[in-house]
Amino acid sequence: MIRDPVASSNIASIGYDPGSEILEVEFTNGSIYQYFNVSAGLYEQLMAAPSKGQFLNTYIKNAYPYSRVG
Repeated sequence: MIRDPVASSNIASIGYDPGSEILEVEFTNGSIYQYFNVSAGLYEQLMAAPSKGQFLNTYIKNAYPYSRVG
């Protein structure tokens, strides 16, 4: 999955696949997680959020199934 770099203190890059509704997040420590069943609208809100880390923690981290992939 192609990820775009983002301005964040703890997130290095974010990618999204609308077909499978998978959100992929690379953290600055090098770990990569995929979050499942994330709507395109929620992804757009994440990318527009002033604090992507805070948005991820509040709306995605404990609300969607995920898997560490890297």
